Amino acid sequence: MTEAPATTPVRQPVTDDSIKVRQLSHYQFSWVAGEPGQPGTFTLQLVLDQGAWEEVLTVDGEDADVLEDLLRHSADVHYDVARRVLMFGTTPVGA
Repeated sequence: MTEAPATTPVRQPVTDDSIKVRQLSHYQFSWVAGEPGQPGTFTLQLVLDQGAWEEVLTVDGEDADVLEDLLRHSADVHYDVARRVLMFGTTPVGA
């Protein structure tokens, strides 16, 4: 008699809040003016899983520039909602 393979327990039901890593569908940078003589604020709106989830990040100008380059050149981007981490593309092992 063979043993059934072990399975990972998954909390049920699976809800929007229980999904922790989502695929980036669209993004939009915005800039909000600061007080006179003060710098403005950049935001990056992430639309995840075709609109199933949205996140807005506040970023400085240098980060906005780097993120725009990464987003423009990455065909596959994921966002870890719990850790607030953007993950860019995948690379095969040994490449």
